[in-house]
Amino acid sequence: MTGALAPTKPLTAVDRCDRCGAQAYIRASLPMGGELLFCAHHGRRHIAALREKGADIQDESARLSETPTPTAER
Repeated sequence: MTGALAPTKPLTAVDRCDRCGAQAYIRASLPMGGELLFCAHHGRRHIAALREKGADIQDESARLSETPTPTAER
């Protein structure tokens, strides 16, 4: 083992917040192993403390403000 972190996969609609069950946009990979998933609301609430504990944070909450691309009509 090299100790390098494996690339994280993008969060999908199937990934749910461990706190409330909403769609997860933040993944906290814990230094002792395991991960926690949070919606944007709960992620913002806990992200600072998780970083202080050494968690690696994957934050995809910016996707909430993206404008969908219109699809072509058939």
